Amino acid sequence: MSKYLERTKEIRAIETPHHNCAQSVLMSFTQSLQFDDETAYKISVAFGAGIKSGLICGVIIGGLMVLGLFGVDDQATTQQLVKDFKERHSGMLNCAELLSANTRAGGQRKPHCDALVYEMVEYVENILKERGKI
Repeated sequence: MSKYLERTKEIRAIETPHHNCAQSVLMSFTQSLQFDDETAYKISVAFGAGIKSGLICGVIIGGLMVLGLFGVDDQATTQQLVKDFKERHSGMLNCAELLSANTRAGGQRKPHCDALVYEMVEYVENILKERGKI
């Protein structure tokens, strides 16, 4: 298991304070960015639960934040991340849709969101490795 995924699992296990999906993804990479957790927590606080509106899933936003902080900001990478996420999740990008589909399938929220966070951390880590950023 990578150090990023290990860190993610530690973050997701913390109950208080709660870490939303965007925070969890961003905070998984703070040590490599020499960026403190408190600042990462505050920056990404409004991006949980689909920008607190059921819109774009926080893992996507967190993943794009991480890529940007590592200097990966090209349009092709952003579009590919979104495309790949949609392909893996039946065309869905929005938090409300993802949660609704999970509920209809009999799933529980926390394990569902945890899985999305882990998936995005691994995805972003792979991009960063390919680009020689980590």
